[in-house]
This record gives sequence, C-alpha cells and structure tokens, in this order.
Amino acid sequence: MSEQSRRPRRPGKPYRRPHKDPVRILAFDALRAVDERDAYANLVLPPLLRKAREKGDFDVRDAALATELVYGTLRRQGTYDAIIAACVDRPLREVDPPVLDVLSLGAHQLLGTRIPTHAAVSASVELARVVLGDGRAKFVNAVLRKIAQDDLDGWLAKVAPSYDEDPEDHLAVVHSHPRWIVSALWDSLGGGRAGIEELLEADNERPEVTLVARPGRADPQELLREDAAVPGRWSPYAVRLTEGGEPGAVEAVREGRAGVQDEGSQLVALALAGAPLDGPDEKWLDGCAGPGGKAALLGALAAERGAVLVAAEKQPHRAGLVARALHGNPGPYQVVVADGTRPPWRAGGFDRVLVDVPCTGLGALRRRPEARWRRRPEDLDGFAPLQRALLRSALDSVRVGGVVGYATCSPHLAETRAVVADVLKQRPDTELIDARPLLPTMPALGEGPDIQLWPHLHGTDAMYLALIRRTA
Repeated sequence: MSEQSRRPRRPGKPYRRPHKDPVRILAFDALRAVDERDAYANLVLPPLLRKAREKGDFDVRDAALATELVYGTLRRQGTYDAIIAACVDRPLREVDPPVLDVLSLGAHQLLGTRIPTHAAVSASVELARVVLGDGRAKFVNAVLRKIAQDDLDGWLAKVAPSYDEDPEDHLAVVHSHPRWIVSALWDSLGGGRAGIEELLEADNERPEVTLVARPGRADPQELLREDAAVPGRWSPYAVRLTEGGEPGAVEAVREGRAGVQDEGSQLVALALAGAPLDGPDEKWLDGCAGPGGKAALLGALAAERGAVLVAAEKQPHRAGLVARALHGNPGPYQVVVADGTRPPWRAGGFDRVLVDVPCTGLGALRRRPEARWRRRPEDLDGFAPLQRALLRSALDSVRVGGVVGYATCSPHLAETRAVVADVLKQRPDTELIDARPLLPTMPALGEGPDIQLWPHLHGTDAMYLALIRRTA
C-alpha cells in the first residue's frame, strides 16, 4: 500500500499534494542556511539562483522575487519577530526555527510587499505543507491570518514602545536593528531623531551594485554600456547598476579588469593614494588585503606612478582571492601570506600603508542584513586588541614622511576614533592628516580630520578613514 493511500482522509476531502513553489522553497532554503550554518545571504543566494535557472525553474522575475523575499525578511527580522510574538501563544524561542522562517517569509509578504493578502497567506501555508508538514502548516495558517488583520503601521503602533517612553527601543523595533546597535550608531552619528532614523532606514534599503573600473585595465565608459548603468556619485572609477543585475555577466568583471566594490571602499583607497608625501612614492603596502578589492584598486593606482604594491593577508585562502583580484595588474605587485601584527618585512620600508582592519562590519548592514542579528557588544572586545596591534604595526612599517590609512567598515566609535586616539597617544612620532580635502566633492564629512561616510548621506557603506603621517 502506498504512503498516500495510508494517509487518513476526511470524508469528502481527498488528499491533495502540496503545491511546490520553487521561488518560496528557494527563499526558505536560503534562510535556513543563514540560520543553521551562519552563512551570509550574499554568498548563499547566488549559487541557489544559478542552480534554479539551470534547471529551468526560474526566470528573471522569479529570481527578483526570491531575492526580495530573502533580503527583505532578513532586514526586517526584528520587526517581524515582534509582530509574530504578539500572535503566538508561547515565547518566540519555543517556536522551531524552520517554522519561524516560514512565518517571517509570510509576514514579509503580508507587510513588506504588494503581494495580495490571500496570495501571501495561501503561498506561505503551501510552503509550510511542503517543508514542515500538514500539522505545522495549520499553525502557520492561524498565525498569518492574525498578522493579516492589520498593516505594518498598525502593527508597529501595537508592538513598539513610544519614542517618548524609550527612544532607542522604539527605533530598534520600528527599524529592525538590535537596541545596542541603534545606540552605537546614534553615538557615532550624533544629532537628533531625524538623522538616526534616516540612517536606520538606509540600512534597510536594497543597495545598488557598484562596480569599479580598475585603472589601466578598464574604462568606466565600457561599464556604462551595461543596462541601467550610471556613473558613481564620488569615485571617478565607479559605475552603479541601478537595477541590480548580475555582475558576473559583465565581461570586464569576468576578466578581472573590473570588480564589485562599494564606492566607500573605493574612496578609502583613493584618499590614501592622494595623500601628500614627503619624499619618494615607490612602495605601497596593503596590510589586511583580503579579499582583494582595495588591493586591486591600490595596485592599479600604484602602477600608474611606477610604484609597487605589497598585499599581505594572514589567511592563505583569502590571500588566494587577493592574488586573483590582482592578476593582470599593469604594474609590479607581490602577494604574501603574513600576519600584519608580526610582519616579515623590515620596518620603515613603505611610503604608503593601508590597514582596513577586521571589525564588526556594522557599516555594511545594507549588504549583510543578517550580521546585525549575529553581532554582540562583546565582539568589540575581541576586535579591539587586533585593531590596535595592526595600526601600531602599520606605523612601524611606514617610513618617516610616509602615510598610513587606518580604515574600518564600521562607524562604531570603539573601532574608529578610540583606536586611533589610543595608539597615537603612545606615538609622538605621528600626526593626523586632514583627510577631507582629498574628497573635495563630498558633502557632510564632519569636523575632521578623519572621515566617516554614511549610507543615508553619501550612498556608501559606513566606511571610516583616518590618515596618519609618520613625522620622526
């Protein structure tokens, strides 16, 4: 007897196989990978989409919907958790994670997209039947029908504390960020309510794909021939793909002559390359080079001046990515596997040094929305000694008259100004350079001399840069 024939049936209701929706199944699989394996959606999703296209299950619209479901759900996870918690009869931690993923996908369709209510509920219940079974599908159905009784604004009025009562918790629920991150971003940004709300909203927007035309290897005009391509806002080498697109389909990217690189990351390299030097300009160092985006741009800029770039990376597999990014560089370069805190090169041997240090990544929450739920305040304590050690080593590596760029993809004050202040307090042989004149077209760069970029002000990741000259 078949499994189907053994299944109990209600009188008059023959068993119906659940409808397998490849778009929502793929979105669910991506969320499970993020949750179970601590994977990043931007690494998990592309191969899943590629496999679906190869099987013939997907067209362009399907891929766009799956991408929106995954990223939209991850960005609004905190908000949706608060709403789901108000609709279940148990603590959220007691809901099985796969069930919670289906509920979150359903909540996003109901509250964050234009999908009609009946379609959002029925599609989510069908997904639950496929991946969870009929029993838990009934639970999903009951919860989503409660959520469907109001829109997002209505739910936020119910589940978020008032701004006057608790401004940080209000912003955390409304804009789907952990409270500690709201507090840290607000401290770094300064100002009142409007600025922090604009920043948190920008973190929840889908970022454009930004390409870099590597000097001497590609011209921005070549990239501008792509569909929906427009020039970058600030970097002369940047081209934005305003409708997303597949960077791997761009010939210059496939050949390594161009790459995917946020404009803020490009500006860090350009500012270091443009800083005035006393003396020769022949040898540059990228002391934390993986995965290679800044190293490739620095290498191309160095080649234009006849300088050589040394790109150092501690992890061998990441050093391999750096070598791939630099392959075909028009000038001399060297990739070395080395710990930047215990360098194999002689002290004072470089004219320009960049250390883009490991950090919490709070400046790239637009691109990696799941990172906001993984990071903890105690992570700062783990990064702090390494960040200081790398900056001290960089200052030892640069010659007198040379310049060090200390960069992070985090605006957290504990990873930016606190690190620079602590290290320079013990280094009377250094001075801070005003970095703002090196980005003359950019507004809202603050009081200096360092630079903090912001998604809502500059359309970039929240990159930080301090330029330091060795004076003695």
